[in-house]
Amino acid sequence: MSTPHNGRLSGRLTWAGFGLLSTLAGTAAGHLVASLDRIDSSPVLAVGSTVIDATPTPVKEWAIRNFGTADKPILIGSVMAGVLVLAAVAGLLARRRLALGLALEGLLVAVATAAALTNSGATIGDAVPGVVTAVVGLGTLTLLARKASPHGPAKEGAAESTSGSSRRGVLIAAGVVALAATVMAGAGQLIRNLRARPEDVTLPTPDDPAGAFPDGLDGQVDGISPLRVPNEDFYRVDTRLDTPVVDLESWTLTIDGDVDREVTLTFDDLLEMEIIERDITLTCVSNSVGGEFVGGARWLGVRLTDVLDMAGVGSTADQILSTDFDGMTISTPLDLATDGRDAMIAIGMNGEALPRAHGFPARMVIPGLYGFVSATKWVTRLTLTTYDEASAYWTDRDWATDAPIKISTRIDTPNALDRLPAGEVVIGGVAWAQQRGGVDQVQVQVDGGPWRDAEMGPDVNNDYWRQWFFRWDAEPGSHAIAARAISGDGTTQTAVRAQPFPDGASGIQSLMVTVE
Repeated sequence: MSTPHNGRLSGRLTWAGFGLLSTLAGTAAGHLVASLDRIDSSPVLAVGSTVIDATPTPVKEWAIRNFGTADKPILIGSVMAGVLVLAAVAGLLARRRLALGLALEGLLVAVATAAALTNSGATIGDAVPGVVTAVVGLGTLTLLARKASPHGPAKEGAAESTSGSSRRGVLIAAGVVALAATVMAGAGQLIRNLRARPEDVTLPTPDDPAGAFPDGLDGQVDGISPLRVPNEDFYRVDTRLDTPVVDLESWTLTIDGDVDREVTLTFDDLLEMEIIERDITLTCVSNSVGGEFVGGARWLGVRLTDVLDMAGVGSTADQILSTDFDGMTISTPLDLATDGRDAMIAIGMNGEALPRAHGFPARMVIPGLYGFVSATKWVTRLTLTTYDEASAYWTDRDWATDAPIKISTRIDTPNALDRLPAGEVVIGGVAWAQQRGGVDQVQVQVDGGPWRDAEMGPDVNNDYWRQWFFRWDAEPGSHAIAARAISGDGTTQTAVRAQPFPDGASGIQSLMVTVE
């Protein structure tokens, strides 16, 4: 038998559901509209991007260190959870007075729209998804409220009394809203995935190929990182919550600032230049000692110096301020970018057009420098300027301006705290020392004993990481394993510990295992 208490509880849950449904419908509609142009103007993504920009550097480093590449889904989920809680509150307010519920939902939309308009590269058009979200969300809440309370809001303390036909009407309306929200969200993702597909791009044969790639230790040492990391497994660390979709037909790269003449290149213009192919290992400055944010790949593109020479670099510039399609900026020391290393505007990765997540249609790749000063993805502008005249996103947050990659070694196998059988155990991993003559030798230490040389995998080039392994006669007990690298120029990896901020982590990875 239904009681007034049960009726009131059921009513509250129903109205909270109205708030959730109307918000989801509005958000899905806004996402659909955003997918037609700039996906980052989608309400949830806009708020998430604003949260990222406002987050202090130590908190960002903590998130990357603890969550890795899952930091973005966790942030999006957290933002969405907060929005849905407030949406449920809006529904409960609407139960008492529709205007109050509409006001709270409207406030949520206003915050999201303001976030979209304050993001880098925003235009007035970025408000359109917010407007659509408001119209659909507020309209849906009004519709559901009128279906549930055709005679006005329920009085305080009164049980819900809805006729059977009215209740059926509410359920039908709610079902239609839920279905519409699902369809709009799915359509938004489908449209986004169909726009400007990298797989439709045919890459040219390189004029200056990298040559044969050696066989690595991948099939010989279990658990070791592949010598060439597949595109789908390559690390990704950036400030984007989404995977940008850049239209190839309208994309251009402009070189301006302290130049003899401003130059604007299309993708076809790049294809007509001399195409080079290089094997280069990229490293993120957020990579902690033994971390995962490093990887080797084969890149296809044009020399950065060839692009700059077309514009003619002036005499005062000391940095390249690169800008992506959405206004994100990165500063690169001009002298390092043009000192003869294989700096390039890349258009291909591992034999394919750049994946969207890694910068399609074009990105910067500069060996020997951490990505935050060298690896602008979705690049659209190179401005020759000075550090006194202009600063970039990361330099504004007190990261270093000159950030060469530090020598480092990672132990891939065994894993920390593994329990291993006594006898021969293979310790293996990768090491890198870009622009330092590559990795000449890796040494392994067990229980603080002497450093002993590991067996080395193939040496691809000075800008590529190198695999290594060490055969250890393991005896029962707990043991500490450490590894370090010696570069081609004779420098030994430092044992001095440093955090990623402001110019990259240092130290020697050490882990404990138990031999039984």
